[in-house]
Amino acid sequence: MSDGAADPVDTLHPAVQYHLANTLRWDGLRPLQQAAVNPVVAGQDCLLVAPTAGGKTEAAVLPLLSRMAEENWQGTSVLYICPLRALLNNLHPRLESYTAWLGRSAALWHGDVGQSARRRILRDRPDILLTTPESIESMLVSAKVDPRVLFAGLRAVVIDEIHAFAGDDRGWHVQAVLERLSRTVGRSLQRIGLSATVGNPEELVRWLQGGRPHERRRVVTPTVTESVAEPEITLDHVGSIANAGKVIASLHAGEKRLVFVESRRRAEELGAVLRGHGVDTYLSHSSLSAAERRRSEAAFAESSNTVIVATSTLELGIDVGDLDRVIQIDAPRTVSSFLQRLGRSGRRAGTARNCLFLCVDDDAVLHAAGLLWRWAQGWVEPVVPPPVPRHIAAQQLMALCLQEHRIGGNTWPSWWGELDLFDEHAQDIVAFLRAEGYLENDGEFLFIGPEAERRFGRRYFSDLTAVFSAAPEFTVLHGREELGTVDSELLVEEVDGPRTLLLAGNNWDVYSTDWSRRRVWVQPSERAGKAKWGIGSGGLSFEVTRGMRDVLFGNDPSDVTLTRRARRVLEELRETHEEHLTDSGTVVAESSSGDLQWWTWAGNAVNRTLQASLPTIVDGRQRVTDRSLRLVPGLSRPAILAAIAGAGTRNPYVNSGAVAGLKFSAALPPDLAIDTIAARLADHPHANEVLQEPVAYTGRSTS
Repeated sequence: MSDGAADPVDTLHPAVQYHLANTLRWDGLRPLQQAAVNPVVAGQDCLLVAPTAGGKTEAAVLPLLSRMAEENWQGTSVLYICPLRALLNNLHPRLESYTAWLGRSAALWHGDVGQSARRRILRDRPDILLTTPESIESMLVSAKVDPRVLFAGLRAVVIDEIHAFAGDDRGWHVQAVLERLSRTVGRSLQRIGLSATVGNPEELVRWLQGGRPHERRRVVTPTVTESVAEPEITLDHVGSIANAGKVIASLHAGEKRLVFVESRRRAEELGAVLRGHGVDTYLSHSSLSAAERRRSEAAFAESSNTVIVATSTLELGIDVGDLDRVIQIDAPRTVSSFLQRLGRSGRRAGTARNCLFLCVDDDAVLHAAGLLWRWAQGWVEPVVPPPVPRHIAAQQLMALCLQEHRIGGNTWPSWWGELDLFDEHAQDIVAFLRAEGYLENDGEFLFIGPEAERRFGRRYFSDLTAVFSAAPEFTVLHGREELGTVDSELLVEEVDGPRTLLLAGNNWDVYSTDWSRRRVWVQPSERAGKAKWGIGSGGLSFEVTRGMRDVLFGNDPSDVTLTRRARRVLEELRETHEEHLTDSGTVVAESSSGDLQWWTWAGNAVNRTLQASLPTIVDGRQRVTDRSLRLVPGLSRPAILAAIAGAGTRNPYVNSGAVAGLKFSAALPPDLAIDTIAARLADHPHANEVLQEPVAYTGRSTS
């Protein structure tokens, strides 16, 4: 090293050094891996941050293997946690080869792993166990697993793609499970998180430490000395999925192209269009069976002149081989997702990262340009856990009762340390669980109750340990081959002639449906089918929507090539929205017919919050958008300005029926369940910011 400092490689165990040089034939470690060796070997809690393909797995595992050898760890000493089974399957062979260097072993445990493999794990206890948080939960509560034996030697936990956990309820769940696991084994566990670029790494590393934070933590980022080529980003407007298919079919023939779309339906539609153009096309989305996705990913990895169309299932680090091109239909919701997708390209020496945006409508061009404007400024979303996870708290109380058989009615909070899982309503939740029969008490102890057994007890409480569930869908079968799932609406809506589905990029006629078992059997069809799934909510953030406003002010994102078609669309949008913009603040625009629109450019959550906070002036019947709110007709300008000036923020209104989408909502008092959802729909800080901004008024003069 040029400064004379010791090479971090020398810190690693000699066997690891030997295999780096002679098995992997590496000349040295990559920048992140170099920076991670000393803090990981020293036992610090670390957040390792690098773009996709930055070598994060090795940055964590190689120093841990060194510790394992130097300190003679025995039994299952490292848990490697991933958000996706497919990612675990992809990593397993790699970690198996690394552990074999030291005569150690690695094994998989998740929902697809059979009983014989699980018995072998319990008998032989692999040194590294690759798993999911839900599988750890299952092991903790299982009658067949003694977690105090299986995890007796546990020393460290690696959480891969930690940003995918921390921003939603799976983050609360993994935190709570790790606290219980640490308490079960009687020691603190070293925690290592692996993440793509995030906007708040220091906060994320503190989050990683859970309920027992301490000062031995570190954010590790690579020190890059060599110049890195700027990515090649192009933004185009194509007008339709059919045109997008023509562009993809004609561009970059002979290359391997990964196309990202924002919905399963769009993936199926585009897949069908590309196959119609004779393009070798594969699909990957969450409603395809695991076997179907694996077939697609394997075939794509082995091909060259081919396209795979994917939703966010391929956004994370699943290896599909070297890519030539990344193509994005419309735009993802977040800069973070864009960075993940961009990072799938440019992995081969001599190639650059690249992404071609193909937008099918004008609004998508503005969305993409706003997102790229934020990216060009160096902004990335902070990862923020969702507030008030009361439903996870209720689930954890029941799971702890299963794990320990009984818990102290006053001592149970100690299992989670200082983790902010329970708020001031914790005792209300316990009282409700007891009153409804989810928990029973005998003196000072709490036990699992009959209502928990009735609701969640199927297959030894698998519904309780499966924390996150999707809406009910029908499994589609061709003979014995499972193709995936479809929304039930496709099976009940009126059709003329045979019912035809579009799934896995092919058309299928339905010939039999088992309604009780939610199964449907199909056969290949020559007719054009339909694809449909439930659409999740969630609009754009305040920052990305404000980025769109900046673009309308005439700011083009730097280092992005805008095609002539994209530039024309942006110029037309700038003219259209000229009266909806002001240099600072928001605009109330009145049309010639008297309609009033408040252009906040503040994002979905902010506008939901403003709608709830200003019921006297905002039309409560409207569908909330990212850009504007419709005001009640006939209001005077002074009345509008006075209402905005005097408002405080409130949580959005939530219909009581919406709680059905919150897993374990039945285990919460109804008012707390509704309040939990409402708090997650709000954005109070940015709503208050909007309320403090000046309000301009355009259009017909009003007294």
